[in-house]
Amino acid sequence: MNPDEKEDCECAPPQAESNPTGGYDRLQEESTFENAEASRMKRAAAKHLIERYYHQLTEGCGNESCSNDCCASCPSFHRMDNNAAAVKALELYKVNAKLCDPHPSKKGTSSAYLENSSINSTGHHNLACGNRKMNHKELHPVREDFKDVSFLTEEKVYEILESCGEKEDYSPLIRVIGRVFSSAEGLVQSFRRSKQHTKEELKSLQAKDEDKDEDEKEAATAAAGSASAMEEGGMDLEASSSSQPGDGGDGQKLGPDEVSVDIEAVRRVYWRLLCNEKVEAAFLNALVYLSPNVECDLTYHNVYSRDPNYLNLFVIVMENSNLHSPEYLEIALPQFCKAMSKLPLPAQAKLARLWARYRTDQIRRMMETFQQLITYKVISNEFNSRNLVNDDDAVVAATKCLKIVYYANVLGGDIDTEHNEEEDEEPLPESSDLTLQELLGEERRNKKGPRVDPLETELGARVSDCRRPLIPFEEFINEPLNDILEMDKDYTFFKVETENKFSFMTCPFILNAVTKNLGLYYDNRIRMYSERRITVLYSLVQGQQLNPYLRLKVRRDHIIDDALVRLEMIAMENPADLKKQLYVEFEGEQGVDEGGVSKEFFQLVVEEIFNPDIGMFTYDESTRLFWFNPSSFENEGQFTLIGIVLGLAIYNNCILDVHFPMVVYRKLMGKKGTFRDLADSHPVLSQSLKELLEYEGSVEEDMMITFQISQTDLFGNTLMYDLRENGDKIPVTNSNRKDFVNQYAEYMLNKSVEKQFKAFRRGFHMVTNESPLKYLFRPEEIELLICGSRNLDFQALEETTEYDGGYSKDSRIIRDFWDTLHSFSEEQKRLFLQFTTGTDRAPVGGLGKLKMIIAKNGPDTDRLPTSHTCFNVLLLPEYTTKEKLRDRLLKAITYAKGFGML
Repeated sequence: MNPDEKEDCECAPPQAESNPTGGYDRLQEESTFENAEASRMKRAAAKHLIERYYHQLTEGCGNESCSNDCCASCPSFHRMDNNAAAVKALELYKVNAKLCDPHPSKKGTSSAYLENSSINSTGHHNLACGNRKMNHKELHPVREDFKDVSFLTEEKVYEILESCGEKEDYSPLIRVIGRVFSSAEGLVQSFRRSKQHTKEELKSLQAKDEDKDEDEKEAATAAAGSASAMEEGGMDLEASSSSQPGDGGDGQKLGPDEVSVDIEAVRRVYWRLLCNEKVEAAFLNALVYLSPNVECDLTYHNVYSRDPNYLNLFVIVMENSNLHSPEYLEIALPQFCKAMSKLPLPAQAKLARLWARYRTDQIRRMMETFQQLITYKVISNEFNSRNLVNDDDAVVAATKCLKIVYYANVLGGDIDTEHNEEEDEEPLPESSDLTLQELLGEERRNKKGPRVDPLETELGARVSDCRRPLIPFEEFINEPLNDILEMDKDYTFFKVETENKFSFMTCPFILNAVTKNLGLYYDNRIRMYSERRITVLYSLVQGQQLNPYLRLKVRRDHIIDDALVRLEMIAMENPADLKKQLYVEFEGEQGVDEGGVSKEFFQLVVEEIFNPDIGMFTYDESTRLFWFNPSSFENEGQFTLIGIVLGLAIYNNCILDVHFPMVVYRKLMGKKGTFRDLADSHPVLSQSLKELLEYEGSVEEDMMITFQISQTDLFGNTLMYDLRENGDKIPVTNSNRKDFVNQYAEYMLNKSVEKQFKAFRRGFHMVTNESPLKYLFRPEEIELLICGSRNLDFQALEETTEYDGGYSKDSRIIRDFWDTLHSFSEEQKRLFLQFTTGTDRAPVGGLGKLKMIIAKNGPDTDRLPTSHTCFNVLLLPEYTTKEKLRDRLLKAITYAKGFGML
């Protein structure tokens, strides 16, 4: 080897030296753009350089005559272990030591290592020592590295892909993807939608000679408005991104749910590229480098307000169908979620509107991506009361991102933003405690909690507006998260609303009904304690009689008169007392109300109120549902009191045997009834109107109906009602029958019962107006709260039951008890639940959530079993035979009524 060759092998420090050769002049020009990205690529470049030093210390460059003392190929080099080499590599990087390029004999084994180190920490290209004597001709067209590509189009990707395929070397493509997808600016400019060409432009493009060289073709494309040739034509990147906010980069104005990125082109590109493992790794690594910079841009630089096209970045990344794969779950996806969660509210709303237009499978893929990350983090960490899941940045960020997908799912479904109930004209009566509450800071606390989601307000649509989402709401619930969530802590964060503590109650879609019910329970209890404290202070300040509870003393035979009169007085004098803890006492009975007496009180009241003989509600035998009687003689105050009873049941965590159609709960949540709700409440009428809409003949001639309808009151009298003015003179025709059907439904579900329902809703809101009920629950979940679960799974009850007083699950009497209970009929099982728990309905979550205790109550005896309904305790004597157990248990549950002291 001659001295010149030896000089070519030796390495220079990793700074590009200036050279008068023309090829190097071009490299100097290219480095100007590279320097612009130096800050973003610094970490990546530093890592690559340290890897090169490490590779040099452990394997060497392959040149046996290497004179670099810090190269394993140097004859005088002292070998070291891997740990020492890693430390030494860091030291060499800090002092900018000499760095060898692999000898030709080593290049085959280290190509990937070379590909990753094409750019050093200053942004200049390292030049191989052996290339120093190359002239311009040798340096340029031999291999196209596409170093001047700063953003991508679909055509450019295919061009690079074709070039790499011909050479069977995909390293240029990997480097381009790494450069563009790790740069926010590059990604925002990529895959822009092209301006629609006029006919004259299309003819001009078609007339171009196909033999023109590549530069001419690119110039013609640029003239036609293609974004891919901006840089080829010498246009600066800053100039290309200087479009006005709200336009698509070509002067095109964007709609509220439009972005300037060509989404279909992005999908086609991903489809072509993700099948290559090396290319997929480039996407993964680029996302790791991109996310922290994006998070910083959104947090500190308010970048979206300056350029709405910044949203393109998130649209492009979320089209990657491999985001849910294990490689992304550890670092890349959590970092990206953190960045995405920093998007301002208008940007989140725009994403939701955009994704709402996606197909169901595309929305489901995004939903599953975030759900998988949440589940992975929950399962792989040990969360408890000291290590809260609320403090895990990845879980919190993924939940916030999932919220955007959730609202896209709502907007893309069957949604009705009209047909809203009017708010009560007069406000609910204020408590006389207002001044004292203000002094104690209570008013501010009660009114501060979030009642409407900010994103919901920004979108102008509520979850209750959606009848059927693209994906069922239940699929957004994350059960592993619900299992480890400390709801008492989460509720505290929900009420305090601190910026550094996240509450999952602000994203109720991810919580199941059991978890949300627990949050509502905490809210109700804290409100009760607050009212109790205020009462004590009043008694001290004003000398009033201490009355910390909402006490109701009723006669069993006159329960409606006693209860409703007392509640009416409270509602008129001081509505705040309705938020105290309920305490019921039956006159002449010894029962102490720890919950069980209240349960029976509610059941007896409901039985009386919904008795068809009273006439407040009508009953449909076919559906077994009640509806408001439009011709009831009861005044509005009676319906207000019924609403109060329902509100008190939720507030005191009691289940009622109430049978309303779903439209009632939708109306309570602020939605009017429509024709679609008639199928539940008035199935026969709904079917008749449906047949009218589908009738193929002449409606006017064959049916001879008008816009006047008739109803029958309680006494059989016929009442007429005009759906339009002079409705008896307006025939229903094929053209106006749809309006007739809508008007009919409007009358039956809204207008005919308007006074009754408004009074009912007013009473309900007297108790629940400050509760997060509407914020947390959907209409079907409100029904579950009030009525409990209709599914009675006694097997689940057996698995969760506890034993006391000497009994265990293996005791003979216990085995006989469960055999007997499972053999009961459905009605007998309901009677048993009524006897033991005070209600024949299962709580939210099913019987598995009911904590029943069976305790020993002495040896064999002729006495019947007894129960503490307040605590769900069954006191069971140790009967000697299974037959005796069955006989005594059936008598106890069949004839049980009233309370006494044991």
